[in-house]
Amino acid sequence: MAAATVIGLLTGILSLLLGFMLEGGTLGALFQVTALLIVFGGTIGAVIVSFPGATLAKLPFILKYAFARPKEKPGEVIARLMELANISRREGLLALESEQEKYRDDPFMSGGIQMVVDGVDSDVIDDILNRDIELYEQKILSIGRIFEEAGGFSPTMGIIGTVMGLVHVLGNLTSPTDLGPSIAVAFIATLYGVAGANVIFLPIFNKIKANLAQDVLIRQIKAEGILSIQYGENTMILRQKLFAFLSIDERAAAEEVISGSEAAGQANYQGAGSHE
Repeated sequence: MAAATVIGLLTGILSLLLGFMLEGGTLGALFQVTALLIVFGGTIGAVIVSFPGATLAKLPFILKYAFARPKEKPGEVIARLMELANISRREGLLALESEQEKYRDDPFMSGGIQMVVDGVDSDVIDDILNRDIELYEQKILSIGRIFEEAGGFSPTMGIIGTVMGLVHVLGNLTSPTDLGPSIAVAFIATLYGVAGANVIFLPIFNKIKANLAQDVLIRQIKAEGILSIQYGENTMILRQKLFAFLSIDERAAAEEVISGSEAAGQANYQGAGSHE
């Protein structure tokens, strides 16, 4: 689980509560069951109406996606592609078939390698891999928009709750001394709606988009690497091509990973030679 996401959510919520208490408020004053029911119940209902059941059923998946750490780093992916390029140049493209087993948990990479081994035309491979990336992006965003829509509905539900509360207050003006506290309670619904949107729903959607951007980058690197391997390009050209996808900081991190991978590979090669 990505600690930064959890820390960010907790920091936002606790900051609001602490700020309210420093102003002289009490936590009990913020807890209003009717406001919770109107805002969050109304938001959930609106979301259910807005999305098909198949999309809503994937809510646990997209929550896990938002809070999960990235599975792969660009440097690790580039190092593996350079290793595959070396194997294909030494032993031919058919030798990659034995390497495919290492990627059975990565259908994108495994499928790309299989197409290279089968001799599929490079334009066809490029089209298939890029279409796969596009469809994957659309799939994640279509589920992630549950939180975007919730972030849009939540403030509106808060306003509805406040208006309902004010209607109730103005309909019972027999006790003027209770007017101030009653109005304060009515505005709690607006607080719930705005806070829910800007501290929970929209930040989670933004995190989903950030994780998706990283996933798409990784897949683009894989697609470019697979095509370069099919073309028979040497590892230096492959390295330069793939580094173009990275920022300066990411390149430095990738250099460390690749250097470590190359050192480990050289050690294994020398160890195998000494046994012979």
